[in-house]
Amino acid sequence: MTAASQSPPARAMEPLMPPLQPLAMPEQDFSAPFHDHNAPAFEPPKQLALWRFLAFSPAMLGTLALTWVMQGWFAKGGFMALELVLLALIAFNFFWICFSVSTVVLGLFSLSRRDRTRPQGKPAPLRVALLVPVYNETPWYVLGNVQSMLQELHQRGGQHSYDIFVLSDTRDAALAEQERLSVQALRADLPAGTGLYYRRREQNTHRKVGNISDWLRRWGAGYEAMLVLDADSLMTGRAIARLANALSRDPSAGLIQSFPQLIGAQSVFGRMQQFANGVYGLALAEGLARWTGYEGNYWGHNAIMRTQAFAACAGLPLLRSRLTGRDKLIMSHDFVEAGLLRRAGWRVRFLPRLGGSYEETPPTLIDHILRDRRWCQGNLQHLNLLGARGFRTISRFHLLHGAIGYLMAPIWFALLVIWALIGRGEENSVIHYFSAANPSRPSWPDMSEPRHVLVILLIYAMLLAPKLLAVLALAVSNGQLSDYGGPRRFAASVLSEILLAVLYAPILMVQQMIAVFRTLFGLQRGWSPQARAGGRYGLMTLLTCHALETLSGLVLWGGIASGMVSLWLVPIALSLVLAVPLSALSGRRAGHQGKPGWMASPVVFAEPAVTRAAGEYRARLKRYLDIAGQHPAE
Repeated sequence: MTAASQSPPARAMEPLMPPLQPLAMPEQDFSAPFHDHNAPAFEPPKQLALWRFLAFSPAMLGTLALTWVMQGWFAKGGFMALELVLLALIAFNFFWICFSVSTVVLGLFSLSRRDRTRPQGKPAPLRVALLVPVYNETPWYVLGNVQSMLQELHQRGGQHSYDIFVLSDTRDAALAEQERLSVQALRADLPAGTGLYYRRREQNTHRKVGNISDWLRRWGAGYEAMLVLDADSLMTGRAIARLANALSRDPSAGLIQSFPQLIGAQSVFGRMQQFANGVYGLALAEGLARWTGYEGNYWGHNAIMRTQAFAACAGLPLLRSRLTGRDKLIMSHDFVEAGLLRRAGWRVRFLPRLGGSYEETPPTLIDHILRDRRWCQGNLQHLNLLGARGFRTISRFHLLHGAIGYLMAPIWFALLVIWALIGRGEENSVIHYFSAANPSRPSWPDMSEPRHVLVILLIYAMLLAPKLLAVLALAVSNGQLSDYGGPRRFAASVLSEILLAVLYAPILMVQQMIAVFRTLFGLQRGWSPQARAGGRYGLMTLLTCHALETLSGLVLWGGIASGMVSLWLVPIALSLVLAVPLSALSGRRAGHQGKPGWMASPVVFAEPAVTRAAGEYRARLKRYLDIAGQHPAE
């Protein structure tokens, strides 16, 4: 930032946006099917039906088998309504558990085979726009990532041309001024021919959806492809080029999603998420890519799209709310946009082995909860679109699966409550205590019988199976334990991650249940920016946030101590009672200066060059803003 800190060169004073190149983007009609005649016909993969059979059939068969066994436990004396509810909840939850396991197994099989997803032939050159939507973000942080990607693309060269657009919806005038100054400083230092542009909207109409569609309608015609990033996204030049190559080689592809790896985690909770993503994520992602085939999904960032196809097929209208009758913005737009592209005849692909695609994760449990509440609000909205005309079956499944991910929380909580009520058998249960005169009360199976215990242990084991199986992905994908600090450190990290995941799971269950009810009752409003840096929270904040978990844990613990609640619920009760200290632990640093610390993944032991460069560029920009008197926000 040397030149820019004195008097800005001529290039820094050039217009911050190129000339307009308008592109039509009509709103889609969910009540009528639509097909884009520009979408080329293609042959579906021959083995796709087999992959889907192998993913779904074991989950359905396993669920039927468990339901058949457990219904025999309740059948004595006839079924009661509460027993039928309990059986239905167990079956519903077990299907999704089995489905995760079968997806991981499919991914392990896929990883053991040679990657045949790369089309042959030389790709045609594309003009690619990298879009970085920002909303009240820390400017030097975002622009440090931007500079790192621009430098990588410039050094790599290649036949594709790239421009980066920072599309600001920032409402804070001081932050907006820092954004403008940062962009001008970068433009002054970038090599000639490197395109960096900046636009700030006067009104952030329709949030991120409106931000992207505004760019498409005003400048979209100038680019064959657009790669959408988040404010914390970072991609290597190689990864960007590979996405552009894949889109160029496949004329039927409308969208290609990469698999973002988590980086930058310093806290215990962040490291837990980052380690799980690095070790278990690839097998799950590879299995997902197998059974989705050309009907994949979109996660809102780190994905490349064919600009003309997206504009023609993915314009989102407002959605009528069934609760209020008002028109509302579609919040979780990405799943819906993927469904609209597939509805129009375009392929939506997922390339989990691409590599070099990164994002960050919330650093603390509370930051994760706040993000989860936003996602819950958007994903539950998808239930209104399950009947949309023309959507493919797998696209509907993606929408349903996203909503189920949150609806599972109140279902698990209901299952926990019922288990607590009847989980000690007829003589000791809570229901027996309050209704001893009722001879037809429901009862939990006799846990003194070994076969009953084995089935319960099987359910617990299936919850852990995706993690334990995914460790095998290191073997089949040529991973090295040395990348994780050696066998001993890797084993300790796996055990630490599993233990913490078990402890945090009941807390997250309660918090997701709260998120569901906040959404249903209209209490969750707005879509505030994610806290990238996070931090430690005070005791009152922790107590307020985790009051329901703590109270539930104390009640459950009292039932266990009195002998009216099953001892099988001790781990859950312990987690809920310790919600406040566990939440405080989540924000503690996992390592110290120069030491990798807990649950360190390869990106910690060998930091990628692009992230190192981004860190240096962020520091430079921060110093420049300090010199310019613009005091960066931390």
